[in-house]
Formats: sequence, C-alpha cells, structure tokens
Amino acid sequence: MIIEIDKSSGFCFGVIKAITKAEDILKNNDQLYCLGDIVHNQPEINRLTQMGLQIIDYDQFKKLKNCKVLIRAHGEPPETYHIAKNNNIEIIDATCPVVLKLQEKIKIKFKEVKAIDGQIVIYGKKGHPEVTGLTGQTKNEAIIVREKNDLKNINYSKPVRLFSQTTMSKAGFEIIKKEIKQKMLNEQNKNLVDFEARNTVCGQVSCREPAIDKFSKEHDVILFVSGKNSSNGKMLYEICKKNNPLSYFISTNKEIKAEWFNKAVSVGICGATSTPLWLLQQVAEQVNQLTK
Repeated sequence: MIIEIDKSSGFCFGVIKAITKAEDILKNNDQLYCLGDIVHNQPEINRLTQMGLQIIDYDQFKKLKNCKVLIRAHGEPPETYHIAKNNNIEIIDATCPVVLKLQEKIKIKFKEVKAIDGQIVIYGKKGHPEVTGLTGQTKNEAIIVREKNDLKNINYSKPVRLFSQTTMSKAGFEIIKKEIKQKMLNEQNKNLVDFEARNTVCGQVSCREPAIDKFSKEHDVILFVSGKNSSNGKMLYEICKKNNPLSYFISTNKEIKAEWFNKAVSVGICGATSTPLWLLQQVAEQVNQLTK
C-alpha cells in the first residue's frame, strides 16, 4: 500500500504564528486566555489546553480584567480592543498579517465609499470570526455574500466595493464578482458602473486549490483531515470529492474505517490550513496499521 501525505497541506503561516505565540507564553505562564478557538481543529486545541490555554467566548471576555488574552489569526473587530483597554487586558495579537492588511484596506475603502453612498460587500461566511473582524471595520454595515441567493441584499444602483474572506475559494470569488458586475450593468443600463473588486483570498490558500486538485487525482482513496468548522477545509474537501468519489472527510484517526481501503493501492492524506502536520502523520500511521 502506498500512503502519501500531501506536501502542501498543514498549517499556514498565520496559524503557525498564533500557535507559536501561545506556546511561547505558556512556557512561562500557567494560564493564557484565547478569545474563540485558536484554530478550527479540535485535536490541536486539546493539545494546547493541556498546556494551559483557556478558550473563552465574548461574554467571558467582557468580564475579564487584568490578564492576558490571545487574539487568534482570524482577527477581531475594533470593539474587542476597546473592551480590552477598558478592562486593563493585555492583548497578545496573533492576527494573521494577511488578515490585518485586509482589515486596513476595508477600513480605508469604507470611509471612501461612504462619501459617495456606496457599499462594501464581502464574499465570505456570515458569522465566521474573520468576517466578524472585517465587518467591524465598516461599523457592521458591510454586506456578506456567500452564494448567488445572497446577492439580493445589494443595491445595484449604488457603488460597490467587493472583497473576499481570505480563506474562500478564488474560483467562487470570480463567480460572485461576475454576477455583481452583470447585475449592476442591467440595473444602471450603461457600460461603465462604479464597481471595484479585489481578490483578497490568501495566496497560500489559493495555491492549495490547484495542489489539492492534482493530489486528489493521484490516489485511489483520499483522506481529508480537517476540523468540521473550517471554511477552508470544507472548500478544499469539495475539490477532493469532485475529483475522487472515494474521498473521506475526517477529523481524527479514530474515524478511519478499514473497508475504505479494500480495493485501494494508494491512499492520499491531505488537510486544511488549520490541520497540524502531526495529525496528518497520525492518520498515515493508522492507515498503515489497518492495511498491513
């Protein structure tokens, strides 16, 4: 049996930065709070909580005082920093540099577009922590769209500035961009519309799409390892499933079933930007044990 781990899979640099910061602080402190799951991967969260990381929600955060709180790679809206300042909370900011730059772009563009009665539109998942941070730069006025049905919320007679959540599909962004532009042309009945679109999908994420596309075609069975809440994971798994019907979405090695490999000669193991390499290796070892 050939068992291969996809070389492009594993943590992106933004997640690595956040986890490294948490580990460094926990070496010298018994406790560190983290606002929301540090990564969309439960086994990795379990590992860090055993080291002393304590995951908290917003209600708990608002009650804290005089302590350290880690901001994860997804980033946070301005309100979070205001609360921290008022409660004497030391923020350990591990916001991904790509997300941080996007927040600033949206903040600047929001001020510009408000002056001409325009709209900020974000291609992303409503309620996703990164999107919450992005919409916070617009006083929560940004319009979130994920599929064609969401486009009804846009006023096509007004200017539009389109951005993307960093972990969305580049191909999906292009579809939404095309739809918005066409609707604006139809509404305004002219060739020139006040529409700007910036593909702000992270380069590391967009590079993984073609890599996963190729990898999933090279093996009889694909095991895609990811947390169930990972937007990036769901998007990449869809590519695997489209190419290879024998693609299985798992979160831990305990979910693997021996019958998946009855007729397989090769097994490919891959994952999301929030999947640790150690977990991919653990899955590979489990497959090896089951197929001996």
